Amino acid sequence: MADVIAAEFAKLRRSSVPWVTAAVMVVAVLGAALLIWIVRDPERAASLGLLGTKANLAGLEATWTAFGTYVTAIAGAGGLLLLAFVVTYLFGREYADDTAKNMLGLPTPRWRFVVAKLAVAAAWWLALVALLLAAAFGTGALLDLDGFSGTAAAGIVGGTLFAAGVSFLLVPVCAWITIATRSYLAPLGFALGMLLLGNLLGHTGWASWFPWSIVALLATGAGGPTVMPWTSYAVLVATFAVGIAGAIHRLAHADNP
Repeated sequence: MADVIAAEFAKLRRSSVPWVTAAVMVVAVLGAALLIWIVRDPERAASLGLLGTKANLAGLEATWTAFGTYVTAIAGAGGLLLLAFVVTYLFGREYADDTAKNMLGLPTPRWRFVVAKLAVAAAWWLALVALLLAAAFGTGALLDLDGFSGTAAAGIVGGTLFAAGVSFLLVPVCAWITIATRSYLAPLGFALGMLLLGNLLGHTGWASWFPWSIVALLATGAGGPTVMPWTSYAVLVATFAVGIAGAIHRLAHADNP
């Protein structure tokens, strides 16, 4: 198993995609920092029109707690799309590069490829979250935000890691769709559609039963996650298990292209 995982990591050595995802994380933090910076100057916020209005309507304050709310959201709801991109790339590149036939022809149980790619995705995601936190604390320090303390820092780190973890529970479904369709577009379209549907159902009584709504509600910010019933966590775990089982089953019975 270790050699399969090592081979998956080796495939990334010359790829520029990890750097692209890292840039996305940094830009997201800078975007959140821009909103915080605008709020610190109400006159400038008003002069920027819609951007300033949005920040004021959100009740945003130039504090570490408010900034942490954005950081957690980046790892939570925002992470759903970025994770979908990562997993789709890891699985879909085999078909795009026409190397799937070589992978499926190896004398290795096919389930190992699924587990190895998801392990690489987890490591990749963990590195991105670490970068997110480093960029957030560095940017927050430059902005000299109010309210910094050990408790506030722990809340931001804990909330971000929690949001990143629950987001990862949904990515095996994207892997399953990628294997089934042998394309990039279908799983990315699915992820975007589920994110939009999750946002819609998040305002209804079905939110605690829909995985993408659950993640959005749990990733509420540095102040702590929304309290959800145990059944919501069971739904996330079940979605994770079904996604892995579906991906393994599909790859195990896939014809060699």
